Amino acid sequence: MARILALDYGKKRTGIAVTDSLQIIANSLTTIETIELLDFLKKYIAKEDVEAIVLGLPVDLQNKKTDATQSVRTFAKKLEVAFPDKKLHFYDERFTSKMALQTLVDAGTTKKYRKDKGNIDKISATIILQDWMERNSKK
Repeated sequence: MARILALDYGKKRTGIAVTDSLQIIANSLTTIETIELLDFLKKYIAKEDVEAIVLGLPVDLQNKKTDATQSVRTFAKKLEVAFPDKKLHFYDERFTSKMALQTLVDAGTTKKYRKDKGNIDKISATIILQDWMERNSKK
């Protein structure tokens, strides 16, 4: 089976998570500066068999667009051009940053580690991916 990637896209940096080859477990992969993201993905997908990309979509509590929604949609178009053979899925990313921070607290990480926003971003991507996998396995 091919892997599935998830992205917690941000203007400055993007958290990336990936499944194992059997699509059972979501693992945090890395955080990368967003300006370098497309090049990173091209290299990664050239080495690894990737079936789909799950892109966190920011929406507010009323399910309406936020300031960040359009930048995610714009990046999605770039993904569709760069990887036309990969399925692209949007997934509601509400509260993932808060959940990621709580996960790091519960795991006993240091305050210094938690202050590094990149760590929160890659855990957020992992939460997006794991939740997407759970919801789609029931279909």
